[in-house]
Amino acid sequence: MVAQGSKAVMLGQEVYQYNPSSYLTASLHLPISGQVIEASRETPYLSLQILFDMNQMLDVIQVSGKTLRARGEASRGLKVSRMNDTLMDAVLRLVKLVEVPEDIPLLVPSTIREVIYRILQNDCNTSLIQFAATGSHAQRIARVVEMLNRDFAQPLRVDELAAEARMSSSSLYHYFKEVTGMSPIQFQKHLRLQEARRLLFSGSIDAAEAAIQVGYESPSHFSREYARMFGLPPVRDVHRLRSFLIDEITGDS
Repeated sequence: MVAQGSKAVMLGQEVYQYNPSSYLTASLHLPISGQVIEASRETPYLSLQILFDMNQMLDVIQVSGKTLRARGEASRGLKVSRMNDTLMDAVLRLVKLVEVPEDIPLLVPSTIREVIYRILQNDCNTSLIQFAATGSHAQRIARVVEMLNRDFAQPLRVDELAAEARMSSSSLYHYFKEVTGMSPIQFQKHLRLQEARRLLFSGSIDAAEAAIQVGYESPSHFSREYARMFGLPPVRDVHRLRSFLIDEITGDS
């Protein structure tokens, strides 16, 4: 949620933009990248991230009486929705609790439950309920996504992913793309390259070692795919990122 400014999040070739009049929900862990697109020294970018797990959401769904159905469709795991007054009120009360630390243990859990409830009330967020429904295609794909996030450096075996999802290989490909916007191999590639970029930026290893750590057998293949995704080969890209960060800190940009 954005309090001031604007941000764009990229999932593959898709762009999700949100600002104070909207908010982004993520139903599962996806290889996204983000960029603040509206901010200044006078009006800096301000945002809030609220994390909740499936058990918290299931609890709210059960208490609210909403019906869980394992429907055939599967929606994208990212969604931008319009902010409304009731959700904003709950979020503001949650934020203001930092001013009264003694109230946090008692009131934060109930206020987060209300935030979840207000999000679920938005009919645009039926996708969240799909991910909570036992046996739904969305939930089964979420298990595959969890598996890929955990084992992204290992060789991709579609038959194992299909078995995890209890689907045929063709159904896995179809529903995986519905949820993530990309194929399993594209998803794995994004995970690998984003992790490699993080490792390189930390300065602890070189490009060849980063390639091996994220699962590439050929450093040259890694460099080609890295440049294709980020626009520059690994060393030049990291130099660009560091130069940009230094300029931002020193105020030269």
